[in-house]
Amino acid sequence: MPLTEPYDDHLPQEDPVALDGALGNPDDNVVNDTSGASGPTGDGPAAEPEPTLPEPVRQRIVTLTAAVLPTLPTDEVPVPLRRVAKFAPNRRARLGAPVIAAQLTADPLFRQRVTARVLTDAGDLGAAVVEGTAPAAADPVEVAALAYLARPRGWRELIDASGAAVRAEADSAVVAELVREAEQRATRAEHDRAVARVEAEKLRDELARVREELGQLREESRQVGRTLRETQARERKATELLATERGRAARASADVDAELRRARARLAEAEASAGVARASAKEARSVDDARLWLLLETIGQAAVGLRRELALDPVDKLPADFVADAFAEQPGTAPAGPAARARDTDDPARLDQLLALPRAHLVVDGYNVTKRGFGEMSLEQQRKRLISGLGGIAAQTGDEVTVVFDGAERMHGLPPAPRGVRVLFSRKGETADELIRRLVRAEPSGRPVVVVSSDREVADGVRRHGAYPLGADSLLRRLARS
Repeated sequence: MPLTEPYDDHLPQEDPVALDGALGNPDDNVVNDTSGASGPTGDGPAAEPEPTLPEPVRQRIVTLTAAVLPTLPTDEVPVPLRRVAKFAPNRRARLGAPVIAAQLTADPLFRQRVTARVLTDAGDLGAAVVEGTAPAAADPVEVAALAYLARPRGWRELIDASGAAVRAEADSAVVAELVREAEQRATRAEHDRAVARVEAEKLRDELARVREELGQLREESRQVGRTLRETQARERKATELLATERGRAARASADVDAELRRARARLAEAEASAGVARASAKEARSVDDARLWLLLETIGQAAVGLRRELALDPVDKLPADFVADAFAEQPGTAPAGPAARARDTDDPARLDQLLALPRAHLVVDGYNVTKRGFGEMSLEQQRKRLISGLGGIAAQTGDEVTVVFDGAERMHGLPPAPRGVRVLFSRKGETADELIRRLVRAEPSGRPVVVVSSDREVADGVRRHGAYPLGADSLLRRLARS
């Protein structure tokens, strides 16, 4: 339906002919603006400030403008809004709200074009707003938005009335919310009163039960009091009896202490007598020990001289035989002589010189020699080869020869050792090095003992006990020469 031309009190009045040429005929359902493109003249009224719009009205104006933006020709859309017109509908009103509001305020011609399309879409409501009236059943926010865009005569009053209606609705909603909260509080209060009545009944029942229990406790307390008094009386009697018994015990303890002191005095006298007797016996034993030591020392020196003079053969068992048979747990240690026996050397000539000494004893660290000389063989072949070679040395020199191997127990199936060669295996938990040191310690001071081992720890240990340590290479060269 055709709409009347809206009145805008912000625009100056201009020639209707020019207005029709610029915006089109009013019969084409387009609402024309009463302002010209040249701006206000000096004869027009002064522009009034924009009214303060309620927030719902402002949002509705932006939504209506954003909805018609894509329908406007591109040349009729202000430059700042051309990018906004390309947004999606839901983003156009949300992101372009500030720019849309600014253009509606600053560009009356743009607002006029938007108003024409908005009023066309509004239908009868838009016609009523243009005429300056608002239907009673119409949404006040919609009326205010259309009035702001169309700006008919009295549009400010329509916006004010809409704002008042919006505020009234907001106040009514607040009042309704307050009433609803008051009703809810009243309902809760009624519920709380009912719960309180129930709790009061429970408390009264509990109070009656507690009073009954209190009566029972009072009766029990009286009975406990009588029992306590009887117990205290028995305790007093027991205390008196205890005091009597303590007196008797104190007298008995005093008698025992006196007897103990007398026994201690007698014990002290006996210990003093025993000490005197021990001192006398010790002095007598010291004199006897001194005489016996002097006699044994004289006999020992005479025996050594006689043995050297007569060159007597040794007894049936040698010291090493005792070590091999008994493996003594605590062998005696013989201090080394004041002069060092010899230095380590791998020269077989030095080995020959030492074996040429009278009654020399050759002790060999078995695996130390075999692994150095012929380690490519199996252990059994190494043992057989070394023992055979030592048998030749024993036959040539007539010296005592002992070879020691590591092993928890003696190997089974060994061939019989050559004459003059003793084969020993270390016990479980004992190494061949320890057994060699025990053999050296078992020898008497003065006997030449030659130990063949390249283990420096073994060499240093036997040297401290007066033996001659030689390297394994000296024995290997001696065996190769044989």
